Amino acid sequence: MQELPAPPSATAAAESLDCATLRAAYRAGTLTPAALVERLLARIEARGEDHVWIKGPDPAALLTAARALEAAGPEGKPLYGIPFAIKDNIDLAGSPTTAACPAFAYLPQASAPAVQRLVEAGAIPIGKTNLDQFATGLNGTRSPHGTPRSPFNADYVPGGSSSGSAVAVAAGLVSFALGTDTAGSGRVPAAFNNLIGLKPTRGYISTRGVVPACRSLDCVSILALTAADALSVLEVASGFDPADPYSRCPDAAAAGIARRTLASCRFGIPQSDQLQFFGNAAGEACFAAMLRLARRLGANLVEVDFAPFLEVARLLYEGPWIAERYVAIRDFFDRHPEALHPVTRQIIGAGKAPSAADAFAAFYRLRALRRAMEPLWQEIDALMTPTAGRQYTVAELLADPLNLNAALGYYTNFVNLLDLSAIALPAGLQEDGLAFGITLVAPAWHDAALAALADALHRAGNETVGATRLQLATMPPLEASRVAATLRIAVCGAHMAGLALNGELAGRGARLVRACRTAPHYRLYALPGGPPARPGLLRREPGRAIEVEVWELPFAAFAGFVAGIPAPLGIGTVALDDGETVQGFLCEAYAVADAEDITDLGGWRRYLACRQD
Repeated sequence: MQELPAPPSATAAAESLDCATLRAAYRAGTLTPAALVERLLARIEARGEDHVWIKGPDPAALLTAARALEAAGPEGKPLYGIPFAIKDNIDLAGSPTTAACPAFAYLPQASAPAVQRLVEAGAIPIGKTNLDQFATGLNGTRSPHGTPRSPFNADYVPGGSSSGSAVAVAAGLVSFALGTDTAGSGRVPAAFNNLIGLKPTRGYISTRGVVPACRSLDCVSILALTAADALSVLEVASGFDPADPYSRCPDAAAAGIARRTLASCRFGIPQSDQLQFFGNAAGEACFAAMLRLARRLGANLVEVDFAPFLEVARLLYEGPWIAERYVAIRDFFDRHPEALHPVTRQIIGAGKAPSAADAFAAFYRLRALRRAMEPLWQEIDALMTPTAGRQYTVAELLADPLNLNAALGYYTNFVNLLDLSAIALPAGLQEDGLAFGITLVAPAWHDAALAALADALHRAGNETVGATRLQLATMPPLEASRVAATLRIAVCGAHMAGLALNGELAGRGARLVRACRTAPHYRLYALPGGPPARPGLLRREPGRAIEVEVWELPFAAFAGFVAGIPAPLGIGTVALDDGETVQGFLCEAYAVADAEDITDLGGWRRYLACRQD
């Protein structure tokens, strides 16, 4: 690809905030979470009023939290000391959630499950970010808190609705940010800010604690510098939530995309007469360059009819799904219509019009389109499109808010209606210095495979990340082993089928492979404490074979599962009686000093039966 101009040096960060760089600095002792927080506070202050934050950092509280994290240490915290931002339609305990509507604000007592999982994994929430009000918009201008300033050119929209989250990552203020994505709200701002924007499969990350836009379609999205970082966040934030009626267990059988590398990968691209760049010749050149790059790296490009995707996209705003936006805030809307941004009020108010008959007619049409499109996924591995054809100026968008916003969703609005996974990635900088992006789309549960494909294209076609001069080549690529669909884990106690903690496995989409025994080199102990009662498995001679169950767990769910394991238990390598080795629960030796040795019973179920006798 041709060499493109570097982003403005004013936005360049002094150091990279990618997860691998921060982990290395923490391990080396050259950085602490508190020291990092102090640097970030200085960066945020230096940017001045950039309209990124609705509730910005609380310096004293952040430093206290960082020092408490240091005191607890990094053990069992895969995101230890990683700073992140939260779109202000997602709950953070003790911080107001406003959805960019001050009159709507409420104070949540608990964080959204996705946020809570991240905090428990050691990530540090820096603040709540600006958005298009009630997540209604793809541009970033529909907020009473102003339009977040694009770090590439302040005259242009930053993309929305996750506008503040995207700018915070691009400007080097946080390592990653949570957004939401119903119609492209996590992907469009990723494109305009030279970022990765991962829109997971619907239900993969719980949306409990998120102010709904279209509740049946909403997703929590992830904005990050690299695909590896986005996948690390997904691994922690995901997990089945029984209290969220739209949460789903991963379908391991559906997660096996035919190819996870670019060589021979079949990318579907819209027919040339269906591509729209809305007068943006520079963006068209960037997309053409990415197609040439994909071919050079061994991918096959297959033209597909994009018309069915466009018909589905029109259903979202021209059909009865607009009623979901009204239902989401109906009581507030009817009592306080004047509290809404005028454009937001116009869009959501239109949700009163569709009838039940309209809804059923649209459901039937969507089902027919989905069925007709199913064979396409046997012919291609992923769909490749621009993320948005053109980035408009703030003035242009304000002058024609509905039509230009609709243009921003040309390539994004259909994804959630069709239950697809998607990832946006940078595709270079245009000649005018604005960022351009492409999106890869595949069926549900192909999230990790899409991340692998995106990582390869990202690295081959781009030099810097976000709006910084930091080199992408210095950041480790996504490891191939992390894209494996599943891994096996041996459990010996309360996580076994039917026991107290089995839901922690089943809720993450795990399935039971077999019941068996370990190699004859282990001892089993009943640890003090509970409930629930827990065993400790320790490799110690003389030992014997201990009964275990082997479960297969989606790899993307593994980090989140491990993050919840309390000391003195941990995950290590367990040898089975047939010679296979798998990951499994082991106990630290110190913890068995006061524990009951139950090795001779041969397993935890036998111990529980004896307690009941």
